[in-house]
Amino acid sequence: MASEKVIEMKKDVIEEIKNNAKKSSSIVFFEYAGLSVFEMKELRKLLRENDSDVKVYKNTMTKRALEDLKIDLNEHMVGPKAMAFSEDQIAPIKVLYDFAKKHDALELKVGYVDGEVVDKEKLTKLAQVPSREVLLTMLAQGMMGVVKELAIALDLHGQNLEEK
Repeated sequence: MASEKVIEMKKDVIEEIKNNAKKSSSIVFFEYAGLSVFEMKELRKLLRENDSDVKVYKNTMTKRALEDLKIDLNEHMVGPKAMAFSEDQIAPIKVLYDFAKKHDALELKVGYVDGEVVDKEKLTKLAQVPSREVLLTMLAQGMMGVVKELAIALDLHGQNLEEK
């Protein structure tokens, strides 16, 4: 039977997982077997630069923590997985997706984004969404086009009134 100290340590780890999950808008599980220590270090750095973090927990503890939070990912918790999480919904998905393009050993598996279980296909779609800055630029360009066309129309209308 496990000692009380070990049981307490496991409870602490489960609480840590629950806290990370609660404060995160997105959680992404991925397989990392085959990545070198240097590559994992590089991935951790990239995730930190994007206000994300990565942890590796035992599947049994992750399952228990997620069950407490009413998140059902049990069928995906087979084999070694790492967990990336962030308050930003898209940041860890983009980082992992881009990293996986260069490193075949990394494979996205499943995610939990804004209260919804997201499969690998949807994670790929989310990763391809332009960044917030790009989307804002696209919006501004669209609005500028409308204003420009309105200005041209008003100018032409004004010129038309002067000729009469």
